[in-house]
Amino acid sequence: MSQVRPHTFELVRYTDISGVSGTGVVAEGCVFTDGSVALRWHGPNPSTAVWPDLDSILAVHGHQGATVLRWLDVSELEPVPGTDLLPGEVSHLLATGRRTDHYKEPAVASL
Repeated sequence: MSQVRPHTFELVRYTDISGVSGTGVVAEGCVFTDGSVALRWHGPNPSTAVWPDLDSILAVHGHQGATVLRWLDVSELEPVPGTDLLPGEVSHLLATGRRTDHYKEPAVASL
């Protein structure tokens, strides 16, 4: 069994919808083992905020795909702490605002 540890990421913005953050890597963050997230914004007025979970950040800062999350040290096969999502699924959620259906009920044979 692998040890659970915090995971780091960057927020990469392709389009600056608000006109405040700019484009490129606009923030960096860490998802802690309990699912809470610290987010540090870059730029001329940097700030740090603590969020209850990654979904909250994505709901506010995702901008329907204008911003993507890039994991820095997470295996693509391990769920993101505090979620049941794989890293690629979190990126998909951030880009589209929709969860993927990564779990399928097993098929049951009928008699």
